[in-house]
Amino acid sequence: MPELLNKRIYIIFGIMLVFAVIYIVRLFSLQVTDDFYKRSADENALRYITEHPVRGLIYDRNDSLLVYNEPVYDLMVVPHELREFDTADMCRLLEIDKETLLKRIERARSYSPRLPSTFEQQMSKEDFAYLQEKLYQFPGFFVQSRTLRYYPEPIAAHVLGYVGEVNNDVLENDAYYQLGDYIGISGIEKTYEPELRGVKGKRIVLVDVHNREKGRYRNGEEDVMAIPGQPLWSTLDLSLQKYGEELMRNKRGSIVAIEPSTGEILCIVSSPGYDPNLLVGKNRSRNYANLINDNVNKPIYNRALQAMYPPGSTFKLINGLIAQQEGVLDQNTVYPCPGGYQIGSHTIGCHHGGATNLVSAVQVSCNTYFCKAFYNIISNKKKYPTIQEGYQAWKDHVNRMGFGVTFDTDLPFENKGIIPSVDYFDRIYHGRWNGNSVVSMGIGQGEAATTPLQMANSIAIIANRGYYIKPHIIKAIGSKDIPNDRFNDVIESGINEAHFDPIIRGMVAAVEAGTGRQAIIPGIKVAGKTGTAQNPHGKDHSVFVCFAPAEDPKIAIFVLVENGGWGGSVAAPIASLVVEKYLKGEIGRTDLEKRILELKP
Repeated sequence: MPELLNKRIYIIFGIMLVFAVIYIVRLFSLQVTDDFYKRSADENALRYITEHPVRGLIYDRNDSLLVYNEPVYDLMVVPHELREFDTADMCRLLEIDKETLLKRIERARSYSPRLPSTFEQQMSKEDFAYLQEKLYQFPGFFVQSRTLRYYPEPIAAHVLGYVGEVNNDVLENDAYYQLGDYIGISGIEKTYEPELRGVKGKRIVLVDVHNREKGRYRNGEEDVMAIPGQPLWSTLDLSLQKYGEELMRNKRGSIVAIEPSTGEILCIVSSPGYDPNLLVGKNRSRNYANLINDNVNKPIYNRALQAMYPPGSTFKLINGLIAQQEGVLDQNTVYPCPGGYQIGSHTIGCHHGGATNLVSAVQVSCNTYFCKAFYNIISNKKKYPTIQEGYQAWKDHVNRMGFGVTFDTDLPFENKGIIPSVDYFDRIYHGRWNGNSVVSMGIGQGEAATTPLQMANSIAIIANRGYYIKPHIIKAIGSKDIPNDRFNDVIESGINEAHFDPIIRGMVAAVEAGTGRQAIIPGIKVAGKTGTAQNPHGKDHSVFVCFAPAEDPKIAIFVLVENGGWGGSVAAPIASLVVEKYLKGEIGRTDLEKRILELKP
């Protein structure tokens, strides 16, 4: 019996010893090797501050700065750390009422009780300095710096785009962003957001009982440096962009100029425009509301990429190329013009009259010639047994040349225009239609609608005699020596090179002795084409396309002035002035320049 008792004592003692060892080891771990509880205690005196990276700068093609950053300060709040404070004093400092203050706190609490949220955005250096002196009176609040975009020149708003606060959709789908962060909303800022935004950093600071920072935690060992966004070099020419916007002042319409050999957009104007600085800072929301509600001028609307216009007579160039490719005519083919194209009792008038071949038809912009050419393309029964097949063949050509499709360029919100489908016409005409039913598209009227960007690109195709590179706005990322390789592919139009010669000769003749004489530039041979796009809502739109020098193209341009009337009177001189500015660097025809600057269609 005593032996059994002793054995039990040993067992109990052994169990107690095991528990004691476990307890000692755990205590040693907690107090010496594991700093979890120390960290938990420290959290009451630590503040985690997001270091927002500097957003990447944007330059023009000649290294002129288009977009830069200026520092501002955000007042942040951590709801969990809030203690009783003088709300009246806070309202006085921020110039808000108590209801607004409480709503902001509740919004921050609903986002996260323990994570910082933006309470007051974009304070100036002066406001920050004043608040900093009293910040110790408001536990749970702190200030962090960030930068805002600014624009040294009030131009190219539609191209550059703007940044704004992230919405709930972004917060739910992208873990990078937090409430109060900014993101590119439009233009370059949107397309190149991943490159421009950089990478956030983190700074941990010690805070005393008076809410004052006392230095870096662990001498900054756990801080993470922010990585700045990458700079971008745009294809824009700053001086040309400014000049184009000046010429379009008090006018509605668009200018798009492209370097044909590269697809680089030299200038892209949508008028009326707006100062991009209006969408920066505290007044951004109010200014945006004013711009978006301006239903007369529609300054937010990007006419260069989104507006759809009948291309007018400039579309005759495209149909002349397709007609040659389809074998229905060559440069010597003559279509007599009795003063118009007859469709039953209806006549599509032509101001020219007389017999013309392809070159002279381009020169004088003969409606009859190109109506007949278009009709013969889609009604070529030897090649296409049905009108549907003939029309589809024509549509395939124009789609391949960039019409009725988008380029997937680096400018967002691009419209594809309208090149109707076979199904559309079958539905409209109940399957019974022919070439004359849609013949007005042969002269750029009727159902066809194009964007200024598409028309400028089509002229680049002609300048290149058959190919194009997607029009784009950014040429280098990170360094000027690192080209943007997204836009290198050469896209063939499907038109044989030989077919461009009569079209180009006709365009040169149109400027030198035809409808485009207002585009003559002394010392520079210009190949151009006028157009007058019909407008059912008022005066017709003035249209002009050209490239120069004709023998070695450096610039291809499309100009449309809404309600400007005849293409040769308004759009042609504007285009020629932009070309002269780009190729010569200065304007010699000052009288013409003065007339255009003062013009208000």
